[in-house]
Amino acid sequence: MAKTILVVDDSASIRQVVSISLKGAGYDVIEAVDGKDALTKLNGQKIHLIVSDVNMPNLDGIGLVKAVKLNPQYKFTPIMMLTTESGDTKKMEGKAAGAKAWLVKPFQPPTLLAAVAKLT
Repeated sequence: MAKTILVVDDSASIRQVVSISLKGAGYDVIEAVDGKDALTKLNGQKIHLIVSDVNMPNLDGIGLVKAVKLNPQYKFTPIMMLTTESGDTKKMEGKAAGAKAWLVKPFQPPTLLAAVAKLT
């Protein structure tokens, strides 16, 4: 059975590139447009990994990480941030919230897939 990855980004083009890369590698993908939308997708099904942007409307990536970690069903689900943010302060904030990996945009699909493989 394929592993399921939740991709969260307010940019439709980024969601598309990430989804195509992941589907091509055999993963099932669920897409969400922001953190708030992502939380509605966590409806009891098994999610093996969440890949999230940091800067989004409604609920940003750091807020999403914190919310996911408070949900008993998903608190051990690994979360990778995929963002233009490369500053150490943001990375430390993400790590403190519970993010397991940090990948900076623009990214190469093989780099994304290698990081995903380590976390799933």
